[in-house]
Amino acid sequence: MGKDFGLDAILAELKPFGKYNIVNYALLLFPIYLAGMYGSVFVFEAPDINYRCNIPQCEGLNDSDWLEYAIPQEKNGLSKCEMYQVATNSSNTCKMDDFNRSVVVKCHEYVYSEEYSVVKDFNLGCQNWKRTLIGTVHNAGLFVSLPLTGIISDKYGRKLALSIASLMNGLFGFLRSFSTGYVMMLVFEFLEAGLGAGAYSTAFVIAMELVGPKGRVFGNTLINGVYVMGLMSLASFSWWLQSWRFLLRLIYTPAIFVVSYYWILNESIRWLLSKGRYPEAAAIIQKAAKINKVKLSEEVLSPLYELEKLNVPENKENRANDVSVEKEPSNFMKVIKSSIIRKRVAICSFLWITCTFVYYGLSINSVSLAGNKYVNFMLVAFVEIPANIVCLLVLDRFGRKRVLIITYVLSACLCISLSFLPKDQKWLSLVLYLSGKFSITVAYSSVYIYVSEVFPTNVRQSLLAVCSSLGRVGSTLAPLTPLLTLYYDNLPAIFFGSLALVASVLVFSLPETINVPLPDTVEEAERLSKKKNRTGSI
Repeated sequence: MGKDFGLDAILAELKPFGKYNIVNYALLLFPIYLAGMYGSVFVFEAPDINYRCNIPQCEGLNDSDWLEYAIPQEKNGLSKCEMYQVATNSSNTCKMDDFNRSVVVKCHEYVYSEEYSVVKDFNLGCQNWKRTLIGTVHNAGLFVSLPLTGIISDKYGRKLALSIASLMNGLFGFLRSFSTGYVMMLVFEFLEAGLGAGAYSTAFVIAMELVGPKGRVFGNTLINGVYVMGLMSLASFSWWLQSWRFLLRLIYTPAIFVVSYYWILNESIRWLLSKGRYPEAAAIIQKAAKINKVKLSEEVLSPLYELEKLNVPENKENRANDVSVEKEPSNFMKVIKSSIIRKRVAICSFLWITCTFVYYGLSINSVSLAGNKYVNFMLVAFVEIPANIVCLLVLDRFGRKRVLIITYVLSACLCISLSFLPKDQKWLSLVLYLSGKFSITVAYSSVYIYVSEVFPTNVRQSLLAVCSSLGRVGSTLAPLTPLLTLYYDNLPAIFFGSLALVASVLVFSLPETINVPLPDTVEEAERLSKKKNRTGSI
């Protein structure tokens, strides 16, 4: 930023949640609510449904006794993918003698249940890799969207990035509901996530830059709570509609209207200042003060008046004609040259990978919750609400680092304990599972807010996007962990626990950011670590 005039002091005088901030937060929480649904919608697009082999000579019979001698039994019921071979001397009357029960063959056609799923619509029976690939393709899109949106946000403005990402969400999500084939659906799945998933991170950054240090934790808790409401709404809508096509049309249509935020929402003051657009920043500050009915002190108003008088285009022209003024290196080059920032990006990325890896690993390797799948989904999502409330209570009291260390260690202990628990202890397994989800959610929320506090304003969203994108490596690798059981049954849980313990150790090398103003320049961000080294405390 070209001139520092204590923005956090101004935000404090404006009050963290005055009328201006409440209105802006209300606007920002809507795309965050939608993001809660978009991030997990593939769970209800491609659920695993019931189906069995199609046996032409037996279909249409009034009784189902023939299933016992036509389709082999498995531990969970009838086989989905196999049938007994039809005898060579079969009379095609669907009698027991028509099947050779000593020979099992693969199915060629399937009879699906009345449940709605792309498995049924695109005939994906016994092709689980294709079904799960839908979620994988969605997550792969995040590797594109987060850096792309971050670059647009840091270079052209937060509200432009939010508007474009939301438009892409709405457009490609709505079009996906009309998919006529599997490949067409995969293409739209990737485009929707690849071009639109950055809406959440953009809205999050705007919200964090909207308040001062004391308002960030509450704002983060509010954002996470609304995100969970999106998850629960997704399950509710899916349960009500019982159609993945209608579900997509319902939840993606509202995203198109978020494009209007480009004209409704005010640009981030911090971003404007980082770009030297001082008159615009000053105008928004005065507008906020008027809406909040706050009279700013003379100490704040004096430098504010100076900002209004700055003519940025003229100054740029004068600097261009003044050969004595050396051109400053770009913000990106400053970040590349800073060993402190490079190290911080690497560690924050690892913390993010650990969160996603343990989070999804718990889901994959834990006991399956019995009962209604929609209720179960809402229950697992609901656990995140008390976790975020705890996050609100502890982050400002104990600091970011201490909370991260404790939750990572707790997650590691719960993962390993869940692994060694006898399979018949279902209720205890459920308690440990929800406790693990609880602790990793606290860690995840803490990481998100912490990462937004340790990078400078002019590259904040770009570096946040880098960490978030690399973090998706965890959610991509987690489904592969069951392969580790080929070597040792408890190896996946031990792997999760070990990763969480390593993350807890790495947190010690990072600076504490409790009640610290957001750094606006690379130099300010570097000073966070220097303060840590001087104090030597967590």
